Amino acid sequence: MAATGRHFIIIGAGIAGMTLALGLAKFGGKVSIIERQTDIEEFGAGIQLSPNARLILDRLGLAEALSEVSFEPEALDSYTLSSKGPIATMELGPLMREKFGSSYAILHRADLAGVLHAACRRFANIEIHFGVTDWQMQDDVGGVTVHFTAGREKRALRGEALIGADGVHSQTRLSAIRGPQAVFGKRIAWRALIPMEKLDGIISPNRVSVFFARGFHLVCYPLPHRKQFNLALFTPGEDIKALGQPTLKKPGAKVSAILSAARDQWTPWALNTVSTNVWSRGRIGLIGDAAHALVPFQAQGAAMGIEDAAVLAPLLMGTEQPEAAFSHYAKRRQKRLHAVAALSAQNGRIFHMAWPFSWARNVVMAKQGTRAHLKRLGWIYSYDAEAPPH
Repeated sequence: MAATGRHFIIIGAGIAGMTLALGLAKFGGKVSIIERQTDIEEFGAGIQLSPNARLILDRLGLAEALSEVSFEPEALDSYTLSSKGPIATMELGPLMREKFGSSYAILHRADLAGVLHAACRRFANIEIHFGVTDWQMQDDVGGVTVHFTAGREKRALRGEALIGADGVHSQTRLSAIRGPQAVFGKRIAWRALIPMEKLDGIISPNRVSVFFARGFHLVCYPLPHRKQFNLALFTPGEDIKALGQPTLKKPGAKVSAILSAARDQWTPWALNTVSTNVWSRGRIGLIGDAAHALVPFQAQGAAMGIEDAAVLAPLLMGTEQPEAAFSHYAKRRQKRLHAVAALSAQNGRIFHMAWPFSWARNVVMAKQGTRAHLKRLGWIYSYDAEAPPH
């Protein structure tokens, strides 16, 4: 392994960026994170943390902290608008630990960001520069130099490599990698957080509940740590700026009750994706949504960024040339990312099927049993990003 004490610069203090910082620091690397926000902020609401991602965070020493702010649901129940009970159930809870070595947990994004930030602060070799208003980078033979302004102070940092973890609209991808713009798929994610008591008797407080319908679907799960339910409604949409609150035709009794409980608490988010095989140029690379933003229909967006970090950190620390590390990283990750992206997109079509295709979908789901997902999704959940490549 290469000598420790090497310096890396990360753009973005989100989930992928801070996970990468912890991985590099664990191997002795010095890390500087540049963040435009003035503090750790994670917009959105809930996040589903599957075993393939949770295992990585556990190994970083975060198991206890995550357990304090997360919840392990018993199961995932799927409903149609007319069904009185679930048409299919996926068993979660202890089964996931038994089969995949770590839990399937749900928590608020801000709580996950808080755990990562607290861990970063415990490392003397990680520094985060908040409130950065502008930055420019220069990649040359010996390293990467970043000039930026934080508050009123102009600063400069120089590192061996720079990693863009700056999200779906990544300036690193656009300006340094000269990659593509994100693509809006004309779908909207409506998010809301409401007190748990407002849904008493409507949906389970111990499970994930998903409602399928023609043209939309709704995901609901509890966040007991916050005494709230997280709601995510996915619909077609054109101009997000013109949207008010979601309106659905014939949503059914349960979904109507959930919409009524949320009232005007919905916030719309445009669903954008990124598709490119160019994840680096010279000493500058990408991870997470900056490289491969997915539609969220397999709940793997954050997990893929966490996996990226687990793969890239030892490569950067164990390879003298960052260009070679980025090349090996892309080869390790891209086939898997393409497969997860394809499954996520396919789910979006399956969830929103019209009759009679929806009837066939429901019959198939009902016949699969409560543990069919162990085989169907085992290739996702059993993946160990830190295992030696085959």
